[in-house]
Amino acid sequence: MADNFVKEIQVKNMVCPRCVLAVEQSLQQLDIPFDKVVLGKVFLPQAIDKDKLSKLEQVFHQLGFEILKSKEVQRIEEVKNLLNEFIRKADIPEGFHLMDFIKQHIPEDYSRISHLFSSTEGITLEYFFIQLKLDKVKEWLFYEEMQLSEMAWKLGYSSVQHLSSQFKKHTGMTPSAYKKIKKGSAEGWK
Repeated sequence: MADNFVKEIQVKNMVCPRCVLAVEQSLQQLDIPFDKVVLGKVFLPQAIDKDKLSKLEQVFHQLGFEILKSKEVQRIEEVKNLLNEFIRKADIPEGFHLMDFIKQHIPEDYSRISHLFSSTEGITLEYFFIQLKLDKVKEWLFYEEMQLSEMAWKLGYSSVQHLSSQFKKHTGMTPSAYKKIKKGSAEGWK
């Protein structure tokens, strides 16, 4: 089993810089040498034995991570990490097309990736991407980081109305209603 992980371990649910830090700390605690940790991947200088791999899987499980084994699952996680990182930067250019973006970064047939994603995740790739964008909007609304028009522009929406209608369709409330609810719940903590 360790032979499959000679150079790289794919890690599911590793989506932010804090996740990278948590994985690095886990590897250090288990005395597993590593070259580099990036979103979704751990690069190792050498194979690790089955016992250490088993302990690493247990630690990862406690942290909400999972070592991916099948190539299909690894590919889906690669797509998810790519899109998470893209949304984290939040600078979607005008005329952006998800299919072109995926094709540019993952050298595989888009329809195959899309079908694999849908069958594995239970939602379409496009829906997943919309969810990521709306999660970013929720974050910005919560922290009052910018106006809705700027959010729409940064996330590649054609207008504020388009963003607002998509937000309402997926969350059941308008961005302003969401902001009021979050602001009220934050004040309850004071």
